[in-house]
Amino acid sequence: MVTTAKSPEIPKVPDAAPGYAHWMLHEIHEQPETLARTLENYVRDERFLPDVCAPIREWLAGGREIVIAASGSSRHAGLVAELTLEDLSGIAVDVEYASEYCCRSEKALKNASVLVISQSGETADTLAALRKANLAGHRTMAIANVPDSTMAREATVSFPTSAGVERAIPATKSFTAQLLNIYLLSLLAAEAHGEMDAETIGRHLGELTLLPERIRAQLPAWESSVRAIAGQYKFARNFLYLGRGVHYPIAREGALKLKESAYLHAEGYPSGELKHGPNALVGDDTPLVMIATVDESDAESLQRYEKVVGLMHDMRKQGANILAVANAGDRTVSSLASSVISVEPAAEALLPMVEVIPLQLLAYFIAINNGIDVDHPRNLTKAVLAE
Repeated sequence: MVTTAKSPEIPKVPDAAPGYAHWMLHEIHEQPETLARTLENYVRDERFLPDVCAPIREWLAGGREIVIAASGSSRHAGLVAELTLEDLSGIAVDVEYASEYCCRSEKALKNASVLVISQSGETADTLAALRKANLAGHRTMAIANVPDSTMAREATVSFPTSAGVERAIPATKSFTAQLLNIYLLSLLAAEAHGEMDAETIGRHLGELTLLPERIRAQLPAWESSVRAIAGQYKFARNFLYLGRGVHYPIAREGALKLKESAYLHAEGYPSGELKHGPNALVGDDTPLVMIATVDESDAESLQRYEKVVGLMHDMRKQGANILAVANAGDRTVSSLASSVISVEPAAEALLPMVEVIPLQLLAYFIAINNGIDVDHPRNLTKAVLAE
């Protein structure tokens, strides 16, 4: 594990992880390990383990419509799942707030399989959604970080992550583990519905296998640069996070991390929605956090990137303070943004697992600058056990 020097201005809380000021920072740095561990459960030598993945394949073969019910960060993972499942496999996906799914009529969901996502596997409204789906006769799947949780036991199929115990209340390593499982599920769905052959899937799994070490190599630079950037936003009290396509759910997740960690107002929007109202908020005290990464081998990713750059041009003319997450070496974005967090290029479907980590660090350091114990934010618990 990479361990970086900690600045003396960050006090170590009494129950912090060894070598780290807080559990949240420790768990951010654990992500290469937890991603690798989760991947090993399902993949060997760039192939899916047949016995372990057989129940998942069977569940996917049951239909071409999936409803996802989740809350909080897990719902943001569900929004990523909607895009990757639809793009890679052609399966129609609808994402519901778990608390709203519980009140929804089943008339429109007769042929849907239902996927619930939860860190604990005990979240009250998500568990209620699972039980409603089971009673209605839907085939259900649970993605949870606790393999013997209630959701894992009660779902038709359990597809657990292996992030390990997460002590800090803000989800970090459990979220990226969910994204990993979702990507694996999308590849299995593409296989099940004949959208990818074995060679193509093997190539994607090969790229995925390299991801944990690529993240590990970037973590020290991310921590150093984000620590400095966070100091520049000490007096900001509102943030708008923007992303397009699969990056929009990551913008929402970045905003949620800042809210729950630093007690600041932040909202995540699709980049194209900024001029439809939210732009009225942009000013000196409301910076823009813009996700501007790109997979240059993907035509749709390039199109989204060009639109993001166009918006950055307009916002720069408007005088906006822009913090961008962008590909390393991107001179265009660097010329337009006030600050840039650089990430190494990756395939479009893998970028969410990469770009969210600097946003986790941003929330952490802004919270620390405001004197907040990020492991135990006020009014929040690790698992919401009552609606």
